[in-house]
Amino acid sequence: MMLKRVMVFVVGTCLTTAVQANEDMIKRGEYLSRIMDCTGCHTPGAMTGKPEADKFLAGSQIGFGIPQVGVVYPPNLTPDTETGLGSWSEADIVTAVRTGVRPDGRHLVPVMPWPSYSALTDEDAYSLAAYLKTLPPVRNAVPGMVGPGEKPPAPYLTVTGG
Repeated sequence: MMLKRVMVFVVGTCLTTAVQANEDMIKRGEYLSRIMDCTGCHTPGAMTGKPEADKFLAGSQIGFGIPQVGVVYPPNLTPDTETGLGSWSEADIVTAVRTGVRPDGRHLVPVMPWPSYSALTDEDAYSLAAYLKTLPPVRNAVPGMVGPGEKPPAPYLTVTGG
């Protein structure tokens, strides 16, 4: 009988520790998303000084025009399955943030500072991914990428080399 009580205590302690680790990771991920300024590009209205709190990190209708590339619009980072990262695993998010390659093989453009984010530790990269997966899903489709010379469907900022 004594052995059963010890087992329950050990299992309960391990589960409590695992839940705490997840809470700590999520808090760390939230902190990282703030200092990495994910909101600046990925929240509607943020680029005009009027971020829409109900669409936090749900993508932007203002894109970036990049010479020889076209115009890209910051995508929805919420876990919405139709318009966001809902079908992405945490490993998919980490790979995209660190290498600039999406699960579908498409490369993220240099305006997404993945070369800087490639230096994230495993713990930090997975904390950021864990945090993004906890956001409320927000259905918010952003315009798709348009190639050079095509007419963009929404406003954009022009990125120039220097």
